[in-house]
Amino acid sequence: MGKIIAINAGSSTLKFKLFKMPEEKVLGEGLIERIGLPESHVEIKYDDGKKFEETLDVKDHEQAIQILLDQLLDLDIINDYNEITGVGHRVVAGGEYFDQSVIITPEVLKKIESLDELAPLHEPANVLGIKAFEKVLPNVTSVAVFDTSFHQTIPEKNYLYSLPYEYYEKYRARKYGFHGISYRYVSQRAAKLLGKPVEDLKMIIMHLGAGASICAVKNGKSYDTSMGFTPVTGLTMATRSGDVDPSLLAYVMEKEGMTDINDMIKVLNTKSGLLGISGVSADMREVEEAQKTNHRAKIARQIYDNRIVRYIGSYLAELGGADAIVFTAGVGENSITVRQEVTDQLSYFGIGVDKEKNNVRGVVRDLSAKGSKIKTLLVPTNEELMIALDVQRLEKESKEKANK
Repeated sequence: MGKIIAINAGSSTLKFKLFKMPEEKVLGEGLIERIGLPESHVEIKYDDGKKFEETLDVKDHEQAIQILLDQLLDLDIINDYNEITGVGHRVVAGGEYFDQSVIITPEVLKKIESLDELAPLHEPANVLGIKAFEKVLPNVTSVAVFDTSFHQTIPEKNYLYSLPYEYYEKYRARKYGFHGISYRYVSQRAAKLLGKPVEDLKMIIMHLGAGASICAVKNGKSYDTSMGFTPVTGLTMATRSGDVDPSLLAYVMEKEGMTDINDMIKVLNTKSGLLGISGVSADMREVEEAQKTNHRAKIARQIYDNRIVRYIGSYLAELGGADAIVFTAGVGENSITVRQEVTDQLSYFGIGVDKEKNNVRGVVRDLSAKGSKIKTLLVPTNEELMIALDVQRLEKESKEKANK
């Protein structure tokens, strides 16, 4: 195998991580911000602590990728473009088309482009990244790794909404779920920590980042998840509202003089959540600091914890108990306070963390208090590695098929 690059393209950003496979060694990682805007920022970390930074104007994703590849050469991270054998693209929405990662073909790309409505903030940017890489590196294996594919195992009773069934038949209106790449990785790592096959376990995994969701994992498969048709539903997040009564939205729109539902959707996505309630920040660290003297920040934190506890309780009922609950992603991995407060409220179920064990950030650890009936685990996510592993697998399968 050669080197595999995992890509996460946003509308004005390009994040990457380059792996040497199968060793799973990170050779470099970084991002390009403000693509299409003045003074774009390029940052690459490599060689155990070295960092390259540059500010310049980057007009589009194609130029961003060319700059990225040129810097990989200039920094001696690679010696030749041909060392990169595969590119894995994080794609947010796969709809019902894709229940696993796939090599990108013109037909696959056309299906991905048709799913823009499921993730309007993310999908067009993902497509931009795919097309740009195809122009710059046309001969490498290009793979789409979907956030939604892990959730294609959710049963009908959990993915259908109580709407006229014809909406599902005509428009595929249903729950799709997101963060599936993270859930796949974390569920496998958690199973190793527990010393049991993932197929024998029931877990509730909390991906608590700027975007946040919870997944009930039964026998290694997604059974239910908090995000729905789009990533705005479910938990209270950094700037997203989570669950809201739709009639309330119509009421507020009338009061605010809004006539376009897209204006309200923008409010739900960018002005709500921790930011909207606290009025302080979308950053959990800043809200936690502000809650000492700011009532709205304190309420925002209480609501944040409450929604997590509410979903965990419902998933414990759905699963008929659990072997473990697992914290991951930015807040889950780094907020000692969130982990403590959430588990304190779940003590009725035999869940609890040891304060000393919980006094860590970003490490794999069993946090469980002595005598806990349900384990509490901390497992940092690694979506980029999961993407690289999928590319490696599909590269191998493609070569084996070609040699038959």
